[in-house]
Amino acid sequence: MASSNKAVVRGSMRQARRVGLDLEFKTGVKKCRHMAPPGKAEGARTTRTPYSDQLRMKQMIRFYYGVQEKQFRNYYKKAERQEGSTGYNLLKLLEARLDNIVYRLGLATTRQEARQMVSHGHIEVNGRRVTVASYQVSVGDVVSIAEKAKKHTRVLVAIQMAQQRSKSTDWLDANLDELKGIYKADPQMDDLPPEFSVNLVVELYSKC
Repeated sequence: MASSNKAVVRGSMRQARRVGLDLEFKTGVKKCRHMAPPGKAEGARTTRTPYSDQLRMKQMIRFYYGVQEKQFRNYYKKAERQEGSTGYNLLKLLEARLDNIVYRLGLATTRQEARQMVSHGHIEVNGRRVTVASYQVSVGDVVSIAEKAKKHTRVLVAIQMAQQRSKSTDWLDANLDELKGIYKADPQMDDLPPEFSVNLVVELYSKC
């Protein structure tokens, strides 16, 4: 593993411990030995309040998708304006990010890697290069690896790992042989990470 990749993993471990998130749930890499927050011993008792639970859930979701606080708040405001459940709308907006779709399709091994691939111009949407990781993919859009990047080592490794997975994503149609996939439908609530009690985030922001 390159030194830059090691730094990313170490940073992910620190963030995962801070919010109490299982690192395997986040990146698929091996867990770090200690999952307690930095500065706290394993099994140490902590005081939990409704607010702390709400804040922790918000941080967990932010970390999972790799978005900043301001971005996350903007996603929430947009979700609130849409019809239907605010919590579901929020997760749907996050899942429709281009970096997340690239990762979900198996074209990158982590969301961080997917974000870097997008910013470097290695990803196309409907045949056009897109360099914004937060770009919102729509139903029917085709996401693919740009021709110049198809032989990159990171792409080949990601495809090899994706081919070994047994679970597929029903709302995406991945074609790993052609290094592309289609966003064929919006995910349903059951398709989204069950670990997220998104109602806690709604409760948190409803107080603001």
